[in-house]
This record gives sequence, structure tokens and C-alpha cells, in this order.
Amino acid sequence: MHHTMTPTRLAAVLVVLLAPESVRAAEPTYWQDVRPILRKHCTVCHAERKLGELDVSAGLALDKPDLIAKGTKKGKVLVPGKPDDSLLVTLLTTKDKRRAMPLDADPLPAADVATIREWVRSGAKEGTKPKDDEAVAIGPAVPGKVRKLPVIFTTRTSSLGKAPIAAPITATLMAGPLPPVAAVAFSPDGARLAVGSYGRVTVWELKTATPAKILTNVLGSVNDLKFSPDGKTLAVAGGQPSARGDLRLFDTIEWKLIGTLGGHQDTVSGVSWSPDGARLASASFDKTVKLWDVKTRAATHTFTGHSDFVYAVAFSPKGDWIATASKDRTGRIIDATTGKSLGTLSGANDELLAVAVRPDKADVVTSGLETAVSWWDAKTSQRGKRTGGPGIATHEIAFDAKGTLMAVAGGDGTVRTYDASTGSALKTLANAAAVFALAVDPAGKRMAAGTAEGVVKLWDATDSRLLATFWSGADDAWLAFADGYHSASPKLNPSWKGNGQPIADVKALAPLADPAKVALSIAGQKLPEPAFPK
Repeated sequence: MHHTMTPTRLAAVLVVLLAPESVRAAEPTYWQDVRPILRKHCTVCHAERKLGELDVSAGLALDKPDLIAKGTKKGKVLVPGKPDDSLLVTLLTTKDKRRAMPLDADPLPAADVATIREWVRSGAKEGTKPKDDEAVAIGPAVPGKVRKLPVIFTTRTSSLGKAPIAAPITATLMAGPLPPVAAVAFSPDGARLAVGSYGRVTVWELKTATPAKILTNVLGSVNDLKFSPDGKTLAVAGGQPSARGDLRLFDTIEWKLIGTLGGHQDTVSGVSWSPDGARLASASFDKTVKLWDVKTRAATHTFTGHSDFVYAVAFSPKGDWIATASKDRTGRIIDATTGKSLGTLSGANDELLAVAVRPDKADVVTSGLETAVSWWDAKTSQRGKRTGGPGIATHEIAFDAKGTLMAVAGGDGTVRTYDASTGSALKTLANAAAVFALAVDPAGKRMAAGTAEGVVKLWDATDSRLLATFWSGADDAWLAFADGYHSASPKLNPSWKGNGQPIADVKALAPLADPAKVALSIAGQKLPEPAFPK
């Protein structure tokens, strides 16, 4: 993002830099003056909770003064009284783009740099820590003194042993409020489901109803993720809004970070693989779309034709063009070889939030705040048919691998399915909260929905049965829940209730702890009623 220096602000900077010490304003302190700057621009990466993720933090934390003083294993970053000898200052002003901080982002405003420099020059004083500092820490992943709220999982079971109960049994975790799930993706073989929320990616092994991996070495929000066509790489898109975008590549065997594609100046909102897996396309709030060579990690083209946020991007079946959706109320067809515009999808009355391309045909489908689903001819950029969509915004459009089933995620809490060949509506599945992310498994049999509730729901695409609910949270806690049967991390201890009252004999619920039955439900099988001890 470009920062404009107003005359008033420039004058303030010059006063700090040029005025003699005797007439300068009160010396800045960490807690009052420097911490707000670092929290806005730096601590999404350089935080205590990220110290174990060296590829994110480089072993440096800036969210506490003692951690700044400690520096990294390679040495000190702060020399009080000597800003020109302090990396904390010099890396903000260096012309070497490989070392300049923040990485892959615009430089800090001159006034902020001046404040940090003066803080170091005047002795790097701490000041007074705000009493509510922990409570206002940024981001759901930051521990603090925030009161936890209940997250409730409901079963259809209304009897426990011999005693029937009037209301279904529920399991409650004191884990809320949960960050929304903004990204879901099936692996090409349908065996895994990747789920993205703030600061976290959980990859579920569906055959065992357990996580294959939980990744936390991601930057800020996770807005989209996609497996490569061969399933060997997972691309994770996100970043820090209004500061920098982040696009990371992980191998799916050892889950190592194998590449970071930097260059977007705002959060990356969407990503798409070319059919051969050699290229990536990324859409960003910085109003650009980038085409990447995966092998070299270099951007081959940057499309700048949109006048506002670009929300989504999708490759064509042959990989010769990409389609986009933007806040500027248009979509574009872009040549994937030259990066030039081939056509504009115009006529929408509101923002386009979602775009998808039918895998077996060059049909482009868009929708958004104007919720009607529009079908476009990619060659002519002309709209063909329009079909009804959700009652509130369409957040994502997904196809199965063969292009026979299409599904739409709605802000009204619905998932709607369509016959992809005719565009006719098939079914509507209702959820209690907005659906932000959606994926159809390659076989077109299951749909995964990321919700505003902070969980993922897996539905049978044919008969609309809820197969399972997935949750992952702090400290690598997780739960896969299938109508009461559950698979959970070892230390997870939900509280169970019947008729709204705690179930005193929790041992009676032992039959519900059955990962094998959860896996059967995930595979689409109907589960028997639990057999509780008499």
C-alpha cells in the first residue's frame, strides 16, 4: 500500500530529526510509541508465539521489550543509544530489497521509522505497559485473558442407556470464539482435506479421521489453499491486510516449506494451479493478479487491469487463460502466456466475489454480492444464462473434477448445488451461519464447507446428509465429530450434556469415542445408533 506523507506529518518528522535534544518532545517508549508500530507492521511474523517457526520469525520476537533485547541466535538487533548499529533500525532503511523489512512489503512510513530511531537513540526505554495489553492482543492465535465461549456439537441421540431424554446429547468445548474457516480443499485423490483459518492450516487424513499435519508457519490470515494437480504440493494464500501478501508452498510428504512467493503488497485472496502444475495464479487485494513459474518461484506476469481488490482467480482446463473476480464489479479473461487481457466480464451490479471454470469445458461462472450465478463464454466474454443464487453473498463456487456438479457457498448459510451442464438448481443445504469456503471432492460425492462458526462441515452431495464436523484449535487440539461418534486429540475433554444438564456418568458415553465409525461416516456410510451400556 502506498503511504502519502502529508505536509503536517512531514513537519512532525523533521522536528524529531532536526530539533536539538533540549527541545525535543518527551522521549518515546516501547509500550506507548513503538509497540503500536510493530504490532501493525511486524509482529504478525516476529512474535513470541512464532519463535519456533524460523521461516516466519527468523527467531526474532518484537512483541516484548525483553525479547527484542535478546535478539536472535545470530546476535543482537538492538544497541540502545546507537540506532546506526541496531539492525532493528537499519533493516527498515536499507536499499537492499533482500534484507529490507518488512519483507516483500512497502517500507514503513517515515514518521514511524523516525519514532523507532529516536526510541533507540534515547536508550530504548520500556515505559508503562498497559494493563489490558494481553486482552487486546491481535489475532485469534494470540493467547490472552479473553473469556472463552462455548462451542457446541449436537447429536441426534436422545437416549442414554434405559433413560430416554427429551433433548439430544451435546458435546461442548470452551474454545470460542473461533476464527472463521476461510479456505478448504480436497487433495486430487480425495483422501485429504486441507482447512485454513487465521494462522493455521489443518490437513485431515479422511480415512482415519485425524490430522495428517497442522501447519502454523503461515502469515496471518489464510484466505485460500489448493493442492497441486499431482497432490505433491499445497499452496497457501493469505497475509496481512494492508501490509503484505503471503503465498507459501509446502510439500505434502514431510510438510516442509519449500517456497515463499513474495511480491503482493496486500493480502493474497485467491490462488489457482495450472493443469500441468508448472504455474500458479494469485489474486490480491493489491488489485493485481500474478502469474508464477513454480520451479523458479518467479513472477512471470503481473496483471494490473483491475481497479479494486481482486478476490478470486481460476485457470482454464488447458491452462491457456485465467479468469478473475473483482470488487470493481468485473471479471477478466487473461492470457496465461502474455498476461494480457483477452476480455472483460461486465454487467454485474455489485462486487464479484467468486469465479470458477468448469473443468471439462471453457465455461466461466461468477457470482458475488449480486448473488445470481452468471455463466460466461470465455472466448467472447458474453454472458449466457443466469441462475438463482444464495439469499446473501456468494463466497465461493466449486466444481467436481468431471465438471458434472457445481456448488455455491452462501452468506445466508446455504450450500446450493447445480447441474453443471444445464445450470439448473438441484438442492439447498442449510447451515446455521455463513459459508465462506467450499470444495467438492473429485468424485462429486462429498462437499466440504468452511463456516463462520469456525468449523468445517462435510456433507453427502447426493442425499444432503451431514457426514462429519471438523474443528482444530490452539495447542494442536482437534475434533472430528460424526453425530456423537468422535475422534479427538488426546487431551481434549468436552463436557457432555443431556436435557441441558451435565451427564454425571461420562463413562456411559465411552461408545461414542470411536474414530473408526467417524471414518466410516466420512466415507459416506450411515452410522448405527450408539449402543450404550444398560
